Amino acid sequence: MYQYRTYRNLIHCNRLQAFKLVVKETDLFVHAKKNLEDITKELVLQYRGYIEAYIQKNPEFAETLQPWRSNSPAPKIVTTMAWAGDQAGVGPMAAVAGAIAEYVGRDLRIYTDEVIVENGGDIFLKTDKPVTIGIYAGKSSLNLKIGLRVNTSIAPIAVCTSSGTVGHSLSMGKADAVCVVSDSCALADATATAIGNLVQSKKDIKYAIDTGKKIKNIKGLIVIMDDDIGMWGELEVIPLKRKKG
Repeated sequence: MYQYRTYRNLIHCNRLQAFKLVVKETDLFVHAKKNLEDITKELVLQYRGYIEAYIQKNPEFAETLQPWRSNSPAPKIVTTMAWAGDQAGVGPMAAVAGAIAEYVGRDLRIYTDEVIVENGGDIFLKTDKPVTIGIYAGKSSLNLKIGLRVNTSIAPIAVCTSSGTVGHSLSMGKADAVCVVSDSCALADATATAIGNLVQSKKDIKYAIDTGKKIKNIKGLIVIMDDDIGMWGELEVIPLKRKKG
């Protein structure tokens, strides 16, 4: 069943054209210099095809909650998912949304020098100007009150968010939002899941942060539960101004 993503009503980037694309579980919201919907659909089908074909031969890949290790040949997107899950200590499917966002986004850069690909809260972006990403945290009092300001003028970056109280993604924890910044969208996605699994109460926020910052190639972390927040890393966190009415 399609789940309408109301937070997308708050996304504005007047310089870029926006379009949505849904293929099975993949639900993208893309910003680019021009409408690239047809090309984006081809890329999504291509990368989903790689993953689905691999799962047909290796059903456990889609089911395991543990890091996946295999010596058999695999498509690059599959090995990226396995690597990300191994780094974060979770199953490879914890990285699937981020991996698709990243692989599609990198390929779209052939056609547009600026691109934002959001896939269910997992974002790959490369823009010429700084972008502020609001943090959606459900019923928390901090929901959409703060944002991450990121500068991707030199290189792309990934910002991925997981929640134990919002959305349909599997989480063993109760955090309202776990936000991870990395150069790798697959790794940020897997790490957000891994850190979120550790948060059962507010007392777990510090432990979750301390655990997450040990994962290599992570630039920053934010954990929100109710009205408490923990942060670490190279982050520019700013208050968000919401229009009245």
